[in-house]
Amino acid sequence: MRQAVTHSVAQRVDGAAPPGEASGAVPRASGRGIQPRRRVSPTARRQRRAACLFLAPACIMFAVYVIWPILSTLRLSLYNWDGMSEASFIGLANYIELFQSPTFYTALKNNVIWLVLFLLAPPMGLAIALYLNQAVGGIRIVKSLFFAPFVLSGVVVGLIYSWFYDPTFGLLAIIVGHGIPVLGDARYATPGIIFAALWPQTAYCMILYLTGLTTLNSEQIEAARMEGAKGWTMLWHVILPQLRPVTFMAVVVTVIGALRSFDLISVMTGGGPFESSTVLAYYMYDQAIKYYRLGYSAAIAVVLFAIMLLYIVYHLRRLLRSEH
Repeated sequence: MRQAVTHSVAQRVDGAAPPGEASGAVPRASGRGIQPRRRVSPTARRQRRAACLFLAPACIMFAVYVIWPILSTLRLSLYNWDGMSEASFIGLANYIELFQSPTFYTALKNNVIWLVLFLLAPPMGLAIALYLNQAVGGIRIVKSLFFAPFVLSGVVVGLIYSWFYDPTFGLLAIIVGHGIPVLGDARYATPGIIFAALWPQTAYCMILYLTGLTTLNSEQIEAARMEGAKGWTMLWHVILPQLRPVTFMAVVVTVIGALRSFDLISVMTGGGPFESSTVLAYYMYDQAIKYYRLGYSAAIAVVLFAIMLLYIVYHLRRLLRSEH
């Protein structure tokens, strides 16, 4: 108390007013004292340091192999470069030329067709998974046979279906009774390639759903059975809500596969006939490798990346909203 009075008197002698009196305000007594700042324990510091050290390699690799290529592609799309001579800055000229190219809209239309038809893979994979999710003798062998297409590379699948569609000696010609030039007709080339791509993609979705079916809550299923739920009602109201994260993963992977489809097109048609089966990924490759237009190819890559990003963000927001 004496120290407080002495300090106040000293302030008045020096001509300085106590805080609050200079502005005419009356100081208020605070009901809460100032809480001391909590000190972080050495153990917590070591744990944070260890977490940062473990995350550092993954963050560095993500920055080097993902972030840096994206930024480099964005920068390259603003230049005219053939890969050998000095690059020249041309601004948005590559994008203007791209949006005026008829081949771009053909590729974009084919990507939409891929997207619509390729989304048949998750429901077909779910149907096969529901069929295989039973305790029957020899079911493991059947599961292995259904999963086998996913192990094959895209080149092998493309060669198999090229022989299947061959109008001279292909299996399709034997079944129908006459040759059908599926890959040589602009009307059938894209659907024929998508049908070949659905074979391994359905197997992948089947594995995802088989894994999800093993994590179902048996208590909810038993309670639904006691309430009289069965068949379609059980599937729609009990099974599918629990498989929502698996469905999200299957849809996202399928959409990405549809938008970056390249290997089957390269093996089966090469973008033909007359660029009727080309997609954005193959169009990008075609411009970069055949015509040495790396800046124009980078502009195609940026547009393709933007389409993927918008679609994935849209589905991610829908999933988060449904969970909350």
